Amino acid sequence: MSELYIGLMSGTSLDGVDGVLADFSDGQMLVLHHCSTSFPSDLRAELLALNTAGPNELHRAALAGNALAQRYASVVQTLLEQTHTPANAVRAIGAHGQTVRHRPQEFGGTGYTLQLNQPALLAELCGIDVVADFRSRDVAAGGQGAPLVPPFHQAFFGHPDTTLAVLNIGGIANITLLDPTSDTPVIGFDCGPGNALMDGWCQTHTGQPFDAGGNWAAKGCVNSELLATLLSEPFFEKLPPKSTGRDLFNAAWLNHHLLPFENLPPQDVQATLAELTAQSCALTLRTLTPACSTLVICGGGALNSHLMRRLAHQLPACQVQSSQALGLPPLQVEATAFAWLARQTRLRRTSSLPNVTGAKGARILGAIYPA
Repeated sequence: MSELYIGLMSGTSLDGVDGVLADFSDGQMLVLHHCSTSFPSDLRAELLALNTAGPNELHRAALAGNALAQRYASVVQTLLEQTHTPANAVRAIGAHGQTVRHRPQEFGGTGYTLQLNQPALLAELCGIDVVADFRSRDVAAGGQGAPLVPPFHQAFFGHPDTTLAVLNIGGIANITLLDPTSDTPVIGFDCGPGNALMDGWCQTHTGQPFDAGGNWAAKGCVNSELLATLLSEPFFEKLPPKSTGRDLFNAAWLNHHLLPFENLPPQDVQATLAELTAQSCALTLRTLTPACSTLVICGGGALNSHLMRRLAHQLPACQVQSSQALGLPPLQVEATAFAWLARQTRLRRTSSLPNVTGAKGARILGAIYPA
């Protein structure tokens, strides 16, 4: 029986959609093909706008979900065509959707998380079962609903004799600590902003959607006072389980902290934002897993050479490397994780870790939309 699954991911960086066709036959985990597509500027702007309150939100969100499903379907079609794979050979598509609000454990203790998606439309367009809505079951069980990827990181990167960490730097940075000698061998949580603040600042001041290679940040100087102000955010002091998003780390948050620094050159702000990401991630690792010898970086942040250098500087006793070195390119990791999560759902296996999310117990995540 076919063990082919497709995973789709569009993260808080809002740069587009990554998709993989993955083969899980015979106990392996092999990516057969990867493709990606960027968001049209109007869809990206609308998805970003829907992260905050605005007029006619329900209507706009529904239309954005339809547009997102169309974009997802285009990636699926490309994967199938370029690998000559018939749709009926794929067991399911794992489609996370686009997170626009994330407020778990609030408002009476349960809170909510909201991902724009139209999985029924995606199933209709592709003729393949779709698994979606991965976070809400964990939230219903009292958890954060995030991060979702630590069990996959353990399955793909874990080694019985090695303590390592996997740091995904998307719009938000999340980290998985894998220590086979510990009573809790897997710990995972969001550790703060990844690319979101840097991308927004770069877009505003250079017109570019992101700081390619971190070259602009590298030309600036870190302002220690601004950095200390940003690091005073209470989220950084919270112990896990914890998760965050653009609900907290957004342009309004940054502009509030920038008020006393209005004369700071823009490239110095960019350098300080890069250092914020590097230091908040490094502090987490030094505090919780000081014996960690390897830090594996994935997500778009792995392509930021300046940020990679700053992480290596902050963690001199740790080998900092891209996930490429371990067989999975950084832009494929999260999409592969959602292919794996979709398979877990189809097999009725739990894929949440209570010590990661804070839920009352492990749960089967995701809802299935049959083709």
